Amino acid sequence: MMLKHAIKKSLIATSLIAASTVAYAAEVEVLHYWTSGGEAKSVAELKKIMEAKGVTWKDFAVAGGAGENATTALKARVIAGSPPTAAQIKGPAIQEWGQEGVLANIDSAATAGKWDSLLPKSVSSVMKYQGHYVAAPVNVHRVNWLWINPEVLKKAGAKTPTTWDEFFDTAEKIKKAGFVAVAHGGQPWQDATVFETVALGVGGADFYQKALVKLDQTALTSANMVKTFDTLGKIKTYIDKDSAGRDWNLATAMVINGKAGMQFMGDWAKGEFTTAGKQPGKDYLCVAAPGTDKSYTFNIDSIAMFKVKNPDSQKAQLTLATAIMSPEFQEVFNLNKGSIPVRPDVPRTKFDSCATKSMDDFAASSKANTLEPSMAHGMAVSSAAQGAMFDVIAKFMNSNMTSQAAVQALAKAAKTQ
Repeated sequence: MMLKHAIKKSLIATSLIAASTVAYAAEVEVLHYWTSGGEAKSVAELKKIMEAKGVTWKDFAVAGGAGENATTALKARVIAGSPPTAAQIKGPAIQEWGQEGVLANIDSAATAGKWDSLLPKSVSSVMKYQGHYVAAPVNVHRVNWLWINPEVLKKAGAKTPTTWDEFFDTAEKIKKAGFVAVAHGGQPWQDATVFETVALGVGGADFYQKALVKLDQTALTSANMVKTFDTLGKIKTYIDKDSAGRDWNLATAMVINGKAGMQFMGDWAKGEFTTAGKQPGKDYLCVAAPGTDKSYTFNIDSIAMFKVKNPDSQKAQLTLATAIMSPEFQEVFNLNKGSIPVRPDVPRTKFDSCATKSMDDFAASSKANTLEPSMAHGMAVSSAAQGAMFDVIAKFMNSNMTSQAAVQALAKAAKTQ
């Protein structure tokens, strides 16, 4: 993200504009990509909390599941000299924006809220740039879930799979019963979500760490990676022909409505089931993807603050950061979103069985050192390497590319800087 020169010019322009503009009441403009049903409901709660504190919420929602469109919009706004007050960015991208000198220090909110003692180090370190907090964590998502419609399983005479052999047996039975076996949206980030889940299930957490976090060339070209693509290639045969370009929430709706049996997706999918009035264990099942029960790929949403000149806006940023980390918001947001609170002290009483399993597995995986950042969701590698790897995975999903060719192409893509 080499935007330094353009950003420096834009900040000078922003300063001049701010100096000649009449100050308005405290307002936060928040750029985010929480636009599906459950997500939008979650954002509405944050807006309600902020407005109760006397801060006007200016919504800047940009649709697009994995945030590619939002990132493009954010870059355009910063270069144009009008960055939003805050934006939904995460993982290595926080460090990239920090290097550009455009993020605001929110240490005072973190100190007052005792964030260092509340947050696991694996979380707090992501929220800091050069030792200072610049972002507030919203939640923890588990990515390696498999969502299942039990009624479809029953009609197909199939069972909940725990291994890849069982998965393909179940998929075949669902397909023969006249349903779509695997609901999927043919978008690069969704393809990558399935890919990394398969990699974790095929090779385990150690292989995942070496291949998709450290980008180790030996791991990337190993037999496990060939097997990962072989398995992904077989999954392709159970995806319907109309999947190209389908948004993730529409794929989730296929499972909700009984048109499809299974979907690989992070636990934001649960927000869609909840919004549809469905009950876990009864109307849908949440299980770890085959072979991944002892591991946990995580995606942490966060709101980063951008440098603003207006003192009222600066105060509003601290108010926003404090609100995001409040137990009140952590509870209500995650109940709607399908994720789990980033704070360990939020009561579990209102959370369902999927959420409490996620909480238990997060803690267990953290202890067992099998907690892995999601490559597909911007938590593990640079945006440049991620983009190049996405291209390879998408090409494999949409062509007759062999597993061996895909492995070589992925290893090369991982070197992208």
